[in-house]
Amino acid sequence: MSHDITNLSGLIDRIAQTVPDRKHICLDDVLSATGTRTLGPILLLAGLVMLAPILGDIPGVPTLMALLVLLVASQLMFRNGPPWLPKWLLNRTVKRDTLYKALDWSRRPAGFIDRYTHIRLTHLVVGPGRYLIAVVCIAIALATPLMEVVPFSANGAGLALSIFGLALISQDGAFALAALIVVVCLFVFIGFSVI
Repeated sequence: MSHDITNLSGLIDRIAQTVPDRKHICLDDVLSATGTRTLGPILLLAGLVMLAPILGDIPGVPTLMALLVLLVASQLMFRNGPPWLPKWLLNRTVKRDTLYKALDWSRRPAGFIDRYTHIRLTHLVVGPGRYLIAVVCIAIALATPLMEVVPFSANGAGLALSIFGLALISQDGAFALAALIVVVCLFVFIGFSVI
């Protein structure tokens, strides 16, 4: 990710300003707008999409975002450099108006969250901590198809992924801990909902 994007608001602004001016926007356009395909920005992007009530409630969108997270997080475990993503995934599209509505909806919570990010507890977001985040995100991704039938759980997954992504971008280990708490609560909620 470009060095000048260190928070959620910066990511939203970058996407809004640099996606192509056409009716449908593909995932590759959005990833190109952010300038990278590393884990932090992708978690933030996938989480933002799942959290937004407009995009996240479209059937299949949470599972698509989960697949993106699964591909990127699992590659982090075994290789360095930008992850490979299949063309069919990169070519998936959403209406430009829908994307902009979701981005606009996200600005207020993003501004609120950004006020609280700081560089701290960095051992939780680098080295082994980064791999732990990848493993937890893989677990979230694998559970996402079930979340499509449990009300509000996909939004909870989006919240956790967004916080993990923000933690990696801003090197804020406290946010990583907060995301782990969200994940535990999410899985408890899902467990009670399916029983």
